Amino acid sequence: MEKQSVVVLSGAGVSAESGIKTFRDADGLWEGHDVMEVATPDGWRRNRDLVLDFYNQRRRQLKEVLPNQAHFALVELEKQYDTHVVTQNVDDLHERAGSSQVVHLHGELMKARSSVDPRLVYDWPKDILPTDKCERGSQLRPHVVWFGEDVPMLTKAAALVAEAHHVIIVGTSMQVYPAAGLVGIAPTDAQIFYVDPKPTINYELSMIPNLTVIAEKATVGIRMVVDQLLEM
Repeated sequence: MEKQSVVVLSGAGVSAESGIKTFRDADGLWEGHDVMEVATPDGWRRNRDLVLDFYNQRRRQLKEVLPNQAHFALVELEKQYDTHVVTQNVDDLHERAGSSQVVHLHGELMKARSSVDPRLVYDWPKDILPTDKCERGSQLRPHVVWFGEDVPMLTKAAALVAEAHHVIIVGTSMQVYPAAGLVGIAPTDAQIFYVDPKPTINYELSMIPNLTVIAEKATVGIRMVVDQLLEM
């Protein structure tokens, strides 16, 4: 019997419980930096050293944290479901917990890519230095999607959601596009779970007939959802 599909749309709230700070605080700063300085092509052109140092620090921080119970619980779904994690996070905590099918919408912190040819991507767990070049001789940059850049994995993510039997939204308010539009692509009979300690129901969510809202943090809410799905 073919497995039913589960697509998990995960955001910063999942990683936050592992000790990774969310993308940016209410004041528009990310770890004390203006995001326009460290997460845009213009910022990269103005000050490459600053951008490299910023992501090098994030990469070091990532090595010091571990997956949490929400990450591990999602892995359990693979026993009974064809489970895909579509994450807005650039960390590798889903993979380290054991999830085998992860789509990174916003890139991966543990990778580097050519600054002239985005097809040249390298596993890169160490610092990216100003002297590190791709095979074509251009400076390596973080393999992260910056503001103003295309989201190349969005098409794959949309195709997964469009075929999903169950969708779990966790750790994200789903207010930021293009990721926010994904839930609207789900089949009308798909079961949607929304896990958030302070859930915000936008128009698209309010139109979903099979929506279950769980007002809990990720580690608690995901455990509840996984238990329910495994019992079905």
